[in-house]
Amino acid sequence: MKNCLSLLLALCLLVSLLAGCGGSAPAASAAESTNAPRTESAQEAAPAAPATSYLQICEPEDADIIDPQVTTDYYTVGMNIFDRLVEVKANGDGTSEIVPSLATSWEISDDGLQYTFTLAEGVKYTNGADFTASDVYYTIRRMMTYDKARNRDIYDMIVGAQDVADGNAQEISGVEVLDDYHVTITLNQPYAAFLACLTTPGASMFDEETTEAAGDQFGIDPAVTIGTGHFIFESWELNSQMVLRANPDCWAGAPKCDGVIIKVVPDESTQRMMFENGELDLLDLDNASSQLDYFLNNPDYKDQIASGQRVGINYICLNQQYEPLDNVLVRRALQRAVDRQAIIDALYAGTGMVENGIFPHGLIGFNPDLPEIPYDPEGAKALLAEAGYPDGFDMEMIYTSDDGQTKKDMLAVIADQWGEIGVRVTLREIDDGSFSDMRAAGELEAYQQNWSADFNDPDNFIYTFWGTEENSVRRGFNYLNPEAIGRIAAARGIVDEQERIAEYQALEKLTIQEDAAWVPLFSRTHLYVVNPRVTGFTVSWNGWSSNYYHNVGIK
Repeated sequence: MKNCLSLLLALCLLVSLLAGCGGSAPAASAAESTNAPRTESAQEAAPAAPATSYLQICEPEDADIIDPQVTTDYYTVGMNIFDRLVEVKANGDGTSEIVPSLATSWEISDDGLQYTFTLAEGVKYTNGADFTASDVYYTIRRMMTYDKARNRDIYDMIVGAQDVADGNAQEISGVEVLDDYHVTITLNQPYAAFLACLTTPGASMFDEETTEAAGDQFGIDPAVTIGTGHFIFESWELNSQMVLRANPDCWAGAPKCDGVIIKVVPDESTQRMMFENGELDLLDLDNASSQLDYFLNNPDYKDQIASGQRVGINYICLNQQYEPLDNVLVRRALQRAVDRQAIIDALYAGTGMVENGIFPHGLIGFNPDLPEIPYDPEGAKALLAEAGYPDGFDMEMIYTSDDGQTKKDMLAVIADQWGEIGVRVTLREIDDGSFSDMRAAGELEAYQQNWSADFNDPDNFIYTFWGTEENSVRRGFNYLNPEAIGRIAAARGIVDEQERIAEYQALEKLTIQEDAAWVPLFSRTHLYVVNPRVTGFTVSWNGWSSNYYHNVGIK
């Protein structure tokens, strides 16, 4: 096995070196399929600033839209041009906390149902409009009524919100504007993760008049995509770059750089060359995994690596609708037959941590005392024999045509490791749309993916997958333990924090270690290479790759 992993790593490095001989042209993004224009008026009015005063970063693909109520994966622009009622602050010890933003304070009723927010006064949008409590109501109602919204689960626990979404009511009764700077939100039932939900990019606050006037151009046309944030959305050149300009009049203070240029660079070797040529100030190695060894083993860059814990987990879904995956002994055998540390070492230069549950390192509720799931091929064979499969069995694992080479290499390694205990795996590629449809229909026997925190709370992980029968089916698990599902749903309403976390940790042990509902793999260390001219950059706590840039300066 070690020889197999060493050969795989050598091949990956060879491909990386060959790719470095020439970069590929940027690929068309989903944004190209929309008929909405990219305005150039901002560029004409204010020519692009020199790179020396703007922070230069890159993304591997263009966004489809930056409206945070609509997108579920592109947050870089939204995080920096909009604000939310509350934000998450990462602490130096790896923990995080919720801190004030547009809301300066809040009170929660003893029963956990009512939240009363006091808003910051004097906050203005970049078009000069005032931010008031009516914008809070508007923003929530827009999420529940806009036909393109994809993040309704942020607000669907508010009294009356689902009625409005279903067309059974016109107004959300659970949101009451008390005056310009006070608003009360009432929930259907206690939900301890509600404040954490409000820190997500999807909970960004909008100006009603501007947003309504913009219509479907909001999030497409920079000129009408207005927020209260540290930056102004300056321009968007399709499949080339986005430009954010500093908002010197920001209510929370001007950013420390003049702006941010976000370049679209799909090819990982091209990203490396651009960084070395000074065309990029930050290189996100999550988007350039093939370059990990180059930078980590290069003494020239030993003082330029910034790291942080990505709050997310890689896992393998096992569909219990298929035999023999409906047998818990088989699922436990598959858990024990994956050498996760070897995969981290071979494919990610050792930059990751083995996970044994569903709550990864850095998440509120992470249990450092959760028993280890050992790499034990012989023990796995014994479990298969006990389950009635001494000679193993055949199974299929699906991946998509959009998956990168590193993931394909990982699947090949996992298939090889499972092959050592007699499980014969066929890897099959399908397009992304078919993957989503087949998963929702319960037709994928097994697949590998990762889940990153939208908000820092265990509910965002365990409820997403198994909080309802519908969640379990549409995620492709068909794990229908009624005890687990009922307890996961009930845990959302526990008000006492110590009791709540204890229950989540008990549920983690039940679902992952006793029922083996999925195969936990690892979490990743989030690494960046940083140009020496950059000051103040810290890696965000969140599960995605987006960062706040208002504290980043350019020497």
